[in-house]
Amino acid sequence: MQDAVQRLAARIRAHPEKARLDEVITRWLKRHLKRLGAEAEKALEQVNSLVEDNAMLAENLQTWAEKERQKGEAVGLQKGRQEGRQEGRQEGRQENARETAINLLALGLLDDHQIAQTTGLSLSEVKALRSDQPH
Repeated sequence: MQDAVQRLAARIRAHPEKARLDEVITRWLKRHLKRLGAEAEKALEQVNSLVEDNAMLAENLQTWAEKERQKGEAVGLQKGRQEGRQEGRQEGRQENARETAINLLALGLLDDHQIAQTTGLSLSEVKALRSDQPH
């Protein structure tokens, strides 16, 4: 990140209209980096020139990028946990429905259609469970 900012500052310094170019690019960067939040906006207030303040800007950019990466990881972990819990609950319900169907099959009081309707399993799942039952 520091290299990129320093290269940009060096190119601005080498440009014939460096003062104007520095002003335009600095303003553009500040406007677009404000979306990173209040901390970034406060730090950007101190940046007056990309050419003069490139080290400070590069350091802040690195910090902000790291914070955004950490936020993204936290969101991803949270989402993964939620999906995992949801998937686990679904698997638990399915297992419970299969166990109930097996018990109903063992009792022999209901036909496959009635067991499917009672447990929420498909008819083919009930038939598969019946075929797995010892006779």
